[in-house]
Amino acid sequence: MNWFISPSSVGIVDFPAYLAGVIFTILFPGPNSLYVLAIASLKGWRAGAWATLGIFIGDAILMMGIALGAATLLNSSPTTFNFLRMLGAAYLAWMGFGFIRGGLARWHGTQELVLGDSRPQYFNTLHPTIAALTLSLTNPKAIFFFISFFTQFIQAEYAYPVHTFLYLALVLQIVSMTYLISLIFAGQFFLSFFNRHPHYAAALWFLVGTLLIGFAGKLLLY
Repeated sequence: MNWFISPSSVGIVDFPAYLAGVIFTILFPGPNSLYVLAIASLKGWRAGAWATLGIFIGDAILMMGIALGAATLLNSSPTTFNFLRMLGAAYLAWMGFGFIRGGLARWHGTQELVLGDSRPQYFNTLHPTIAALTLSLTNPKAIFFFISFFTQFIQAEYAYPVHTFLYLALVLQIVSMTYLISLIFAGQFFLSFFNRHPHYAAALWFLVGTLLIGFAGKLLLY
């Protein structure tokens, strides 16, 4: 079981640099973390936990796809890659408009809010796990990021590169889940705060929606 303790025993080069890169990459705001924070702020920690599970599953599927050759398929088929890219952008934009509609409704105090349902209608259409899983899987750029990032830390001469890849993937998932759990706790604070200050909540939902639409545009321009 020594390979659990020593990264070098599974062909990893400069593990401290890899760990630092993982932390900084995960801390950089993206649609996954933005969604977890937003839905935990809207619906509480259980919804945030379900969303985190969806992202965990989605990232695991993407990493398994890399091991099975999905990146080669996307490289050899521009049509498939472009289809996934447009699908991901459309999904991000749809989410963004849902946030904006909910923010505008909350700001103006529509009848829906008067009746006590202060959540954007978007969040009543998909289970958080399904929404987060789809968000993770409809980003083909993640596949190429994992490949380009992981390969920098794999010894070329190591006999079992799959073991190395799995080790790196496990570390990334642990760091990612730790960060997302911290966002759930942050969301719990915002939940009570926004219940007391609905206009601040409306401004945040509008900001989140705008950022998601921005991520959609960035994906299309890739």
